[in-house]
Amino acid sequence: MQYLAVLVWLAVFAGLAVLGYPLAARLFARFRSRGVGFALPVALVTIWLPVYWLGKLSFGPLTVAAGVAVLVAIAAALGLDRDALREGDPRLADDLVADRRVVAETAVVFVAAFLFLIAIRSVDPAVHAAGGEKYLDFGMLRSLLRSGTLPPEDFWFAGEPVQYYYGGHLVAAILTYLTGTAPELAYNLALAGFYAMLVTAAYDLASNVAAERGVDARLGGAFAAFFVGFASNLATIGRLLLGLLPPGLRESLAPGVKVLPLSGEGFSYWNASRVITDAVGGSTFPTINEFPLFAWLNGDMHAHMMGTPFLLLAAALGFALYLTPADERRRRLALLAVVPLLGLFQIVTSTWSFPSVFGVTYLALALAPAEPTALLPHGVAERVRAGRRRAADSLGTADGGDAAARALAELERLLVPLGIVGALGAVAAVLAAPFLAGTMTGGSSRTIEFLPAAARSGVLELFAVHGAFLVVFGLHLLGRVERDRRWSLALAIVAVGALAITLPMDVLAFTLPLLVVGWVVLRFRDASYETVLIVAGAGLVTIVEFVFVNEQAGPLRMNTVFKTYMQIWVFWGVAAGAAVAGLLGRATRAVRAADPPALGRGVAVPVLVAALVVSTSLYGGFALSGHFAGSEEPTLDATSMPGWYDESELAAVDWLDRNADGETVIVSAPGTGGEPGMYSWEASIAASLTGVPTVAGWAHEVGYRGPDAYYARAEAVDALYTGSPAEAASLIREHDVQYVWVGAAERGRYGDGLVNFSDRAGYEPVFVEGDVVVYEVTASELPE
Repeated sequence: MQYLAVLVWLAVFAGLAVLGYPLAARLFARFRSRGVGFALPVALVTIWLPVYWLGKLSFGPLTVAAGVAVLVAIAAALGLDRDALREGDPRLADDLVADRRVVAETAVVFVAAFLFLIAIRSVDPAVHAAGGEKYLDFGMLRSLLRSGTLPPEDFWFAGEPVQYYYGGHLVAAILTYLTGTAPELAYNLALAGFYAMLVTAAYDLASNVAAERGVDARLGGAFAAFFVGFASNLATIGRLLLGLLPPGLRESLAPGVKVLPLSGEGFSYWNASRVITDAVGGSTFPTINEFPLFAWLNGDMHAHMMGTPFLLLAAALGFALYLTPADERRRRLALLAVVPLLGLFQIVTSTWSFPSVFGVTYLALALAPAEPTALLPHGVAERVRAGRRRAADSLGTADGGDAAARALAELERLLVPLGIVGALGAVAAVLAAPFLAGTMTGGSSRTIEFLPAAARSGVLELFAVHGAFLVVFGLHLLGRVERDRRWSLALAIVAVGALAITLPMDVLAFTLPLLVVGWVVLRFRDASYETVLIVAGAGLVTIVEFVFVNEQAGPLRMNTVFKTYMQIWVFWGVAAGAAVAGLLGRATRAVRAADPPALGRGVAVPVLVAALVVSTSLYGGFALSGHFAGSEEPTLDATSMPGWYDESELAAVDWLDRNADGETVIVSAPGTGGEPGMYSWEASIAASLTGVPTVAGWAHEVGYRGPDAYYARAEAVDALYTGSPAEAASLIREHDVQYVWVGAAERGRYGDGLVNFSDRAGYEPVFVEGDVVVYEVTASELPE
């Protein structure tokens, strides 16, 4: 186990957090924590922005040093006491001094989350090809570390820049340079860092939301950290309970669902992430409804995971806006000015969550106590208000207390933030134009389409995934409604649910009450920012039941659910943490009051919360017990492969890694749907584990560049391995190939048709072990 590397990364994280704190504290001045939990994400975004732009000219350690210099300059400008500095005393400004207890508890959360993930990865560290995108993620990290400019060359499509969101991998590369860590260790250390940032951000945001409501901040933060970092959906407890039912009733309730015995025998950590399915024309298509524990347990370092801490940073900016009164217009504008920069970061890091950055900003503006119109230039704001008054006059409702006048005011609240956020999104899109131009013009086909009614999720599927959150939010929102209206509201919700299921629009049975009641209590009752996050998550759940992105990564909405449900989970996990703390606080007060009706609720709520914690922890208990069972010597080496990898192939990979330079290009069998297929260990193994580009790698490239471009290359590569010397020479010269790889993938794909390059001029075997041969090409000796 590489304990020193763990300590080095913790030290670097601590140093970056210290440097990021002044900016975080200025942004989150009204937070109880002063933004301590967001100091590290703030620091990384601050470094990332200059590195991203300068990297288009040159990328490497000096570029990263320049990014750190920008962070140091901002930290000094915002954090140091200027009067003391003039006297030679570089100390922190008095208004930035943080509560030491808050700093300590935040540090404990981060270190605990980091070490928890380190323990998980240390017994399963390999970036193997099966069951995920580790080849893609590790290859992206390696290609960045080999690259001299940004974007890096595509390691699965030599000679072309990568057309995938690589911003999170760029963060990992920056951390790799700062820590001086070998890439094979940096992968798992960075993965643990992203997880720890997510859990810490959830803790910080929820604790501040809870504190703003007068609720126990630590309790709210702790529950948010649990829901985001460890809890699962209800699929596992559901399968356990199904096993207790009579077979006939079980099959009628959940046909085809495999039950789970109380012993956990037969448990697979995979099943809970495959609950939502699309059923069309008699065929069933799985989607991927991930949650953080599954994703990090699986060990990919994928974009939708790396973007989550920064999505919560956007949510925290929204909360800062929500708290800032209307008379502090300059501060509100300063907070808004940060949003496009974070939007740029999120576009390049996880494009799928880019709309959510601006969606949560919109909700924060529309639902905050402060009037959004006050953010407009004075003249524009006056014209907007005058237009509203004229509309009210024309309706004969000039009295501000009239219902129609209030409705016009609410309409203004809806439309003005839409214009503001639209302008901010346009700025972010302009800043990201080079990246967007590359991804949108690569030849891939993506269309937004309506989901067929038959494919929409059923009520049981939705409850299995979201049920724990729905119970918490239902109790939370009912508590915001007057007691004499709760029964009528409950009956209305039941009626809406029955109608939604009949239509069929089952999702509305859950999300419509959350959206409507959440919006109303935010505007007219006693509610706070956790309800904004409830509305945000409900909106996302609703959207993916009606529209989806039709693309190569299908079928149907597989990828849409995959990339969206993680965002829903982190929004709702934070909201649930603050809401549970509030529910327990009210229950405690009820017990102390000893009022008989309230006493029952005071006892029932803690019991219900305990039941939710247990039911959402069963997955983690089963998954971790299986994960650590029979583990061997722990290591963080991502290239420490399982026993089913061929040692000769790995030795060849190591040889290539040591001998390749920034200009090296190889050719290997393409990873198409045939042999070897994608997710096979031998498919594009050399390019994926070294970052050295191959002419045609995995068929993921169809989604990035379109089928014509990819399969034309794949056919040319096939011709190199099976065709004439002239065909091989043509491809080698076109792509300036230095090495030809012949291993398990090539022998499996081409069989007896594989040419013997040793019999041809211009090919010299430079690595030979087992069935693996690597040939160095001398282009001048090849036929014209």
